[in-house]
Amino acid sequence: MFVVQSGAVKFKQFSHSFYSFSRFYSTTNSKLVVGSRLPLCGKYIQSTTAAWTPASSHVLPGSSLVNNNNHNIVQTRWNSTDEQSSRQRVRKRLMLMDFPQLVWPSVIKTIRNWIMVHFIIRPYFDREFVLADFVQGAKQALQVVSSSLAGGEVKHLEGLVDRAALADLKQSIAKMSVAERYDIQVDKEDVYFSFPYQVGVMFDESNDDSQKRFVEITMVFHVLRGLKGMIERGETVPLNVGVLPEFRDKISVCNYRFIKEFTKGVDSDWTVNVVNHFKPNDYIEE
Repeated sequence: MFVVQSGAVKFKQFSHSFYSFSRFYSTTNSKLVVGSRLPLCGKYIQSTTAAWTPASSHVLPGSSLVNNNNHNIVQTRWNSTDEQSSRQRVRKRLMLMDFPQLVWPSVIKTIRNWIMVHFIIRPYFDREFVLADFVQGAKQALQVVSSSLAGGEVKHLEGLVDRAALADLKQSIAKMSVAERYDIQVDKEDVYFSFPYQVGVMFDESNDDSQKRFVEITMVFHVLRGLKGMIERGETVPLNVGVLPEFRDKISVCNYRFIKEFTKGVDSDWTVNVVNHFKPNDYIEE
């Protein structure tokens, strides 16, 4: 569940399913939550390998496909003797932020997202909200944020990226090489697959006079560097581009989380509070 903590004030949270919502209360937090907040990345990446190819049924030798909290992951095991016949290693690049590496949609979360948009956000928050339009705007934000990070111009993102997220990004960018920063830059026309992984609604009741309301949306983008140029040259892009060896090093996945305040009387814009880029090819055996 989305969990936003801000002190020792009464906290409310409710989850939802197709037909009903349930509520429960806690006395340690201060915000009412709908949806679900994801666990920290470190809980997953230490001993697992992200499953990134569209043919998820194809698992690497010595690997097994498992499901952990609606995240499709591939778990790989090998012995020291395996290195004599097939050298295997995982090349983990520096992550921009500590966040789970999301790759594919979750069926359960997709259903919840539809319910959230059509039964909560549109009736009570914004009658003109259209998820498809939001996705297009998110692609534009992806291009702007990634270009600024690639150029080391983190200050230019003030107002577009949350302050806490900016602090983390500054530290990560400072540790990256020029080549690693170059890999961050994304052209929105190079996105060949994107989807809202999770939609959540939060209510902050820490203020007795008014109830603050927020909507948070986590987006996943699949990027093929050079896709725009291929299309302009009239080249055919294979449907199974994700499994072709010649394209693997050009594919990256971006996880961005957006938040906006919908409190009555408050005029707010969407801002980014999570930014993460990674290459699935770095997490498969060689």
